Amino acid sequence: MSGDHDPGPIRAGERHRRALATSFGLVAGFMIVEIVAGFWTGSLALLSDAGHMATDAIGLGLALAAIVVASRNQTGGHHRTFGMYRLEVLAALVNSALLFGVAIFVIREAVIRLSAPHAILSGPLLVVAVVGLIVNIIAFLLLRKGAVESLNVEGAFLEVIADLIGSVGVIVAALLIRFTGWDWVDPVFGAAIGLFILPRAWRLGGRSLHILIQAAPRHFDMGNAERRLCDIPGVVDVHDLHVWTLTSEMDVGSVHLMTTIDTDPHPVLDTARDILAEMGIAHATLQVEPEDHTTCAEIEW
Repeated sequence: MSGDHDPGPIRAGERHRRALATSFGLVAGFMIVEIVAGFWTGSLALLSDAGHMATDAIGLGLALAAIVVASRNQTGGHHRTFGMYRLEVLAALVNSALLFGVAIFVIREAVIRLSAPHAILSGPLLVVAVVGLIVNIIAFLLLRKGAVESLNVEGAFLEVIADLIGSVGVIVAALLIRFTGWDWVDPVFGAAIGLFILPRAWRLGGRSLHILIQAAPRHFDMGNAERRLCDIPGVVDVHDLHVWTLTSEMDVGSVHLMTTIDTDPHPVLDTARDILAEMGIAHATLQVEPEDHTTCAEIEW
């Protein structure tokens, strides 16, 4: 048996934690301002942006909690042998569900308001929307790098992007209402924000579920891995090859390698490990079996 662990996710976790903590403070604080201002101005666009920002705050909080818990439980003793890394993916899935809920609510409310537009206070609406845009730009810059490295941070990052665009929409709506008096613009922009959220929530949820069902990573070429392992000198068969994602930037795998009776298993293990590491596997469990060993095949699954 052979295993390798890449400490990269652990090192990156602290950087992600700081970025998420700062973003959470900014978003949660301004969320309260938007909720109050939304009711004061009567703007659905602002309330929808506040709802989305509330989802951002919850999502950022979940993402932050997942990283903190995972970093403190890198090993789970006898009961959680992979630690708490999978919490990151669960947090991303919860984020996508929250996004769906906010989007559907906003679209439903927009349809109702289009039949009876409310009077909107465009001046305060514009001021709050501009400040919201600034807050989202800061959060965007804080999370941009981590989103490339972590699915959890990517979930929070996508919410911030959607909210940033939502703030731009609210600003445009406020300007149109102020200079044209078209109050119906507000629910239209509110619905547009909701429609913008939906496909992003769908993609995030799909990626999270793909990991949770332990499907092979989409970027990993299973056929090529099997061929390369079969080409190792002394290997006569490769079976039970499994690859899955434990958490962001941590793909793991296991495989059985059948060799000729006189093959030294040590170079087989080293070569197989190097091949899988080259293909992005951070943790590999390898079993070498001589070709006259048959009991492994008796296991039904």
